[in-house]
Amino acid sequence: YGGMGLDFSYNIAVAEELGNIRCGGIPMAIGVQAGMATPALTRFGSDELKKQFLVPTIAGDFVVCLGISEAGAGSDVANIKTTAVRKGDEYVINGSKMWITSGSQADWMCLLANTSEGPPHQNKSLICLPMNLPGVHVAKKIDKLGMRSSDTAQIFFEDVRVPSKNLIGEEGKGFTYQMLQFQEERLWGVATVLTPLETIIQETIDYTRQRKVFDRSVLNNQTVHFRLAELATEVELLRSLLHRAVALYIEGNDVTKFASMAKLKAGRLAREVTDSCLQFWGGMGFTSEVLVSRFYRDLRLMSIGGGTDETMLSIICKYMEILPRK
Repeated sequence: YGGMGLDFSYNIAVAEELGNIRCGGIPMAIGVQAGMATPALTRFGSDELKKQFLVPTIAGDFVVCLGISEAGAGSDVANIKTTAVRKGDEYVINGSKMWITSGSQADWMCLLANTSEGPPHQNKSLICLPMNLPGVHVAKKIDKLGMRSSDTAQIFFEDVRVPSKNLIGEEGKGFTYQMLQFQEERLWGVATVLTPLETIIQETIDYTRQRKVFDRSVLNNQTVHFRLAELATEVELLRSLLHRAVALYIEGNDVTKFASMAKLKAGRLAREVTDSCLQFWGGMGFTSEVLVSRFYRDLRLMSIGGGTDETMLSIICKYMEILPRK
């Protein structure tokens, strides 16, 4: 279908390299295209669907978005309300999606919708939805704190008719397919923050070395150079966890716990590094002229998007068998 047939470790190598782009929005948009909206289609889609949607997406002729989150269901995927009702050889789709990356420019959406009245983990399906169909309304491009170069949209569906052959895999398996996809999404997200965090630390070293306060460089203060050493150590530990999780994943293991741990740590560390370093930049850190302030805004999303820190903690607790039963 036009791809290179490489294993997932190559996605991670690319994600780490994309960290050299001096903003968070572009790597995130590429990540949605390459590793978030297409894996389910690649794994479970029909040959006809792959030719229609996957081939042009891999070629870069189509932009794809992932339609999971809703205004009342972000990390709580099981609680989505959008419906796709089967009528003859079509699905009729009604509902809305929120926080959709690339949503205002996408050619198609990998949509998660309720296709039956059954239990919430067994009534959902993934559907390839062309965005130019009647009844698809891109309500607005959302104005965000960070990731400002990435368009994020709110989208409504009003009696949108999609051919039933656009179903990815089996009906009712959408939640399961999406959970598999989430592991790759979270590992990709971790990989994209490693290089920016290293860059911020290095730029902060360079700046504090030449910035003088009370006749000596800021870097000469033990509180500053010790803190930077701690942060550099934390970044290396995160990289090791990521690479361990990826190695296990490409061998066919379930890495949900490790991926959740890495995602949790990446979100926390992104906040810690950018906040600590911005402080060492003083007044300059509070301007829009320096990279640290941009990453302070952009990387804040890491603790929210793709599952919040709190959701990651719940998943880790579940795998540790310490999560209270309902």
